[in-house]
Amino acid sequence: MDLNNQARHILRTIFGYEDFRGHQGEIIAHIVAGGDALVLMPTGGGKSLCYQIPALVRPGAGIVVSPLIALMQDQVTALRQYGVRAAYLNSTLSPQDAAAVEEALLRGELDLLYVAPERLLMPRMLNLLARARLALFAIDEAHCVSQWGHDFRPEYIQLSVLHERFPEVPRIALTATADAPTRREIIARLALDQARVFNSGFDRPNIRYRIMEDAGSAREQLLRFVRNEHDGEAGIVYCLSRKRVDEIAAWLCTKGLTALPYHAGLPAQERQRNQERFLREDGVIIVATIAFGMGIDKPDVRFVAHLNLPRSLEAYYQETGRAGRDGLPADAWMVYGLQDVITLRQMQAGSEADEAHKRVERHKLEAMLGFCELTTCRRQALLRYFDDELDHPCGNCDTCLEPPRTWDATVCAQKALSCVHRTGQRFGVTYLIEVLLGKTNERIQRFGHDKISTFRIGAELNESEWRQLYRQIIARGLLAVDVEGHGALHLTEASRPVLRGDEPLMLRVLQKSDKPRRAPRQDTRRAGRADGGLWDALRRRRKELAEEQGVPAYVIFHDATLLEMVEHRPATLAQMARISGIGQRKLEAYGEDFLEVIRDHSEDDANTDTTVETLQLFRAGMNANAIARHRGLKPNTVYSHLSAAIEKGQVELHEVVDLDEPAMTAIHHAFEQNEGGKRLKPVYEALDGKYAYELLRCVKAAMLREQEKQPAAV
Repeated sequence: MDLNNQARHILRTIFGYEDFRGHQGEIIAHIVAGGDALVLMPTGGGKSLCYQIPALVRPGAGIVVSPLIALMQDQVTALRQYGVRAAYLNSTLSPQDAAAVEEALLRGELDLLYVAPERLLMPRMLNLLARARLALFAIDEAHCVSQWGHDFRPEYIQLSVLHERFPEVPRIALTATADAPTRREIIARLALDQARVFNSGFDRPNIRYRIMEDAGSAREQLLRFVRNEHDGEAGIVYCLSRKRVDEIAAWLCTKGLTALPYHAGLPAQERQRNQERFLREDGVIIVATIAFGMGIDKPDVRFVAHLNLPRSLEAYYQETGRAGRDGLPADAWMVYGLQDVITLRQMQAGSEADEAHKRVERHKLEAMLGFCELTTCRRQALLRYFDDELDHPCGNCDTCLEPPRTWDATVCAQKALSCVHRTGQRFGVTYLIEVLLGKTNERIQRFGHDKISTFRIGAELNESEWRQLYRQIIARGLLAVDVEGHGALHLTEASRPVLRGDEPLMLRVLQKSDKPRRAPRQDTRRAGRADGGLWDALRRRRKELAEEQGVPAYVIFHDATLLEMVEHRPATLAQMARISGIGQRKLEAYGEDFLEVIRDHSEDDANTDTTVETLQLFRAGMNANAIARHRGLKPNTVYSHLSAAIEKGQVELHEVVDLDEPAMTAIHHAFEQNEGGKRLKPVYEALDGKYAYELLRCVKAAMLREQEKQPAAV
């Protein structure tokens, strides 16, 4: 078996997935071949597999640099569930346990070893690695290397030593949060000049972005949001200060929610206890400062709420990215107010950072504010900030779903843009506003800008309004900010149509409202509505198994895997093996447990199950449409009953649908070309919409039935 096929075999048999997503396969092949890589991939996109699988393919152990103890412990726990030989070295281990891990490394008994950067850089650890056989180095959360970032870790700067000491060992640096300056810094500081860069984009389409101004009752707005849309679900609430964290957590508890505080001012044991409860229990809300989250690998966080403005778009993107890691719908919800801006600016002014850092922080805050004040698609603006593009509005953010009130800012924007041009694209917002308002200070006179055409043409807006306008046109991409320099503004190509008057520019009217708008609810509980009994039963069994082993429930199976069980109702181990996320080790460990739950649920429902009535009417001579009319059901529902009966061998395909041989051949070919119909939409589109989804489900059921008849190795 060649190395690439070996990688696919590992993906399927160990991790339980049929195929790689996005750039995963390409990245893995590159690392397996010994190349270096910088991987930019959104949270939930499958970054971990990009180094875990190469570590299993290549001889030796993969060394993973991980910034937080909680993160490495969670990942090792999850890997051991898959049967992977993984361990970590950190301060939680006794000297005896640490020595045992080191001996296992030297004996070649580990596939992956997780180490904090501080320990890795110790001479003793480097000498230990020099005596071991190494498959690769993975530098996780690589944005920690950037001094401009919000998660800067000084130890990361020294990780270039890996290239110096172990030049033959491939390195892979990974991050979900890196704008262009941060990417350049990662490459420079980690000596990745020759590395191949894989950019999978930054879009998280399952997250709905929603931002509103604080109407004076932020916590009441939060409570309504949680109660109406995420009652009983896990979430994170971010606050700016420790005091507010404690107040909000206590207040939510008085309202009957399970809310726990998390910040650096709490005793370490209490912080750890609260984090453990969040990971292991359902429906727990963590109220936290930004100290919480980077080490959290919990996939079923259904919402992230901000009660204060984050200090940068990088922080906002990373914090909101902790929602919906399983790919199911999630919310990023925020209220912000003027006091947030004042507080953050005071914090910036009072910091001990040098002026260059303060200047960068000011520009990042302005970009965050501009993002809040947008009238256009938030997702497009967020992706553009990271040099990513979405060529159409997303339809899944508040500005798309409920466009805000706007005003025609075309003329004012033309003045603002012209002032940038007339002053040579060398100045920041404050100076440009002074020119527009006609300030006659020494600096303006020295540059001769009191003589240009844009001097004193901005009387219709005050200083605050001009600042707001600049924020919004920067967020719209009409101007670019040189954050690494002195904040000078530059015209972009997007500004030309506005300057020429070829297209109008509508900007947001900022107005507080006592009645914040409510976006349409997302379908976060489709399993509960489709079959609440089975969904709840599967979750209960998962919780029991997790408690028996002392691990978080998602380590057993993700919600997405349970959803597939509800949808497909596997009846045998062979059928269970086709569910995403169930590899061989988990099939052996848990397959019978969950099959028993499904069987018990089916028996409990035998007398009332609606599919039984459908099948009886079908055998009495009614077709699907007639049954739907007779029972007051949608035809789609009846066809789902019949497709289940086809898969179980209770009826034959030709009895349900009338398809000639050429049609069957075309449909089968479409299934074969699209992953066996794992998702029906690509099959439907490949057939140009000629055959309804209901019909395709029936054909798929017949194909699965035929596969079941074949001998299957389990």
